[in-house]
Amino acid sequence: MSRRTVTIEGLTIGGSSPVRVESMLSKPLSDLSGCLEQLKSLASHGCELVRVAFPNRQSLPLLEQLNQLSPLPLMADIHFAPVLAESAVQAGLPAVRINPGNMGSPAHLARFVCMAKERGTVIRIGANGGSLNAKQLADAGGDRAAALAAAVGEQVEMLLSCGFEDLIISAKSSNLQEAVRANALLFNRYGEWPFHVGITEAGWGIDGTVKSACGIGAILLSGIGDTIRVSLSQAPEDEADVAWSILRGLGLRQRGGRLVSCPTCGRKQLDTAGIVPQLEEFVKSLPDGFTLAVMGCEVNGPREASCADLGVAGSAAGMIVFRGGQVVARCRVENLIETLKSLVPDRHSH
Repeated sequence: MSRRTVTIEGLTIGGSSPVRVESMLSKPLSDLSGCLEQLKSLASHGCELVRVAFPNRQSLPLLEQLNQLSPLPLMADIHFAPVLAESAVQAGLPAVRINPGNMGSPAHLARFVCMAKERGTVIRIGANGGSLNAKQLADAGGDRAAALAAAVGEQVEMLLSCGFEDLIISAKSSNLQEAVRANALLFNRYGEWPFHVGITEAGWGIDGTVKSACGIGAILLSGIGDTIRVSLSQAPEDEADVAWSILRGLGLRQRGGRLVSCPTCGRKQLDTAGIVPQLEEFVKSLPDGFTLAVMGCEVNGPREASCADLGVAGSAAGMIVFRGGQVVARCRVENLIETLKSLVPDRHSH
């Protein structure tokens, strides 16, 4: 991850900070109450930073109100309108996302950067694979990943030439290989700065979730990434949930419990497929990093899942509960959750 750290309303990104979870409001600023409700909901799903579209000057009073009332740090998302970027900074937004190439003249960009420096505003810059123009592709010999990295590099150099360094870098694509390689190329040049990573336009449902996990996971495992967004055609809360699942799966962060369960087979003496969904909410309530195993039989039970903090398995004599490979209780399906609760330490003491 990066060596530098930026701070957005007390939220540190980069350096020794954990990978942050980000999303974007799906509600327009014109629906101020809806935006606030969505922000509260996102906070309850573990989201830590939220982008909000700022499309016109008429929305400025609403943006100011939202910023004052938001339970989470906000980043104004701005395209093709330099005056909106300046307005967002003047309104006190702690972060903005812009394309420096769309900020008008160099003098206009320098004025905006000076304003951001004075107010301690963090600037996120970057490009998406779909926004590459013919010249950028031609200059890169048709190599889309190289073109994407070069496009973002141009933006970085624009800000650095203005003496601005509180920035977050982003290069996204809907193509996984393109996104992974573009980030690697950029990191080789600008790895000291925080990176925001994601797979843009990932889609919906299981395909979108798997695509996001593969792409974001590959980038994070290469040591790149300080904040992530999962881009799904679903509620932003779903994005936050998937992001946390990715971080848990990679062992980078923990929020709530972690479930380990075996695939079913002919040996099973416990209906794992039927029990696991019943435990979903219980697992969320477990102490951070607590591992619960649900195993179909004694073969895959206390022995294979002995590293779990607590586990349940089927046996010829019924359902057993184990810890550290040793049986500590027996129970029936109907009182499983009550039995597990009695054996789990307080969430804050784990």
